[in-house]
Amino acid sequence: MRLAACIIALTLTQAVLAGEHAGTIKTSQGAAHIVREGARLPADPGQTVMVSDSIQTGHDGTVGITLMDDTRLTAGPDSTLELNRFVFDTTTHGGSLDAKVTRGSLAVISGKLAKSSPDNVSFSTSAVTLGVRGTRFIIKTGH
Repeated sequence: MRLAACIIALTLTQAVLAGEHAGTIKTSQGAAHIVREGARLPADPGQTVMVSDSIQTGHDGTVGITLMDDTRLTAGPDSTLELNRFVFDTTTHGGSLDAKVTRGSLAVISGKLAKSSPDNVSFSTSAVTLGVRGTRFIIKTGH
């Protein structure tokens, strides 16, 4: 019985570290979608955000996301955010985050990862990659 509980706990920890489930949509207004494996899903509050998801907003859309490390992301109108990598260890708060804004704007309030592993957190656009050293910033790209 004890061995089974340990195996289950290890499996759950590995799933978190594998980064499959990265966070949750907290707010959504206007046109906002998640593109996952070619499918277009509504970005409704409560919807799960997974690694490799692309979050897209229309001209009247905004979406707020809270990642598992309490990082808060807000994509503005006409934005596309790609969540390329998210690994978070709930015990040590270590891991990594790599996201790309291909168009539009993204406001970021960093969470536990940026505090414990700042060198492992980056956001990029087509022109630049930003390492996180502060706790709040906005990215805006014209593409």
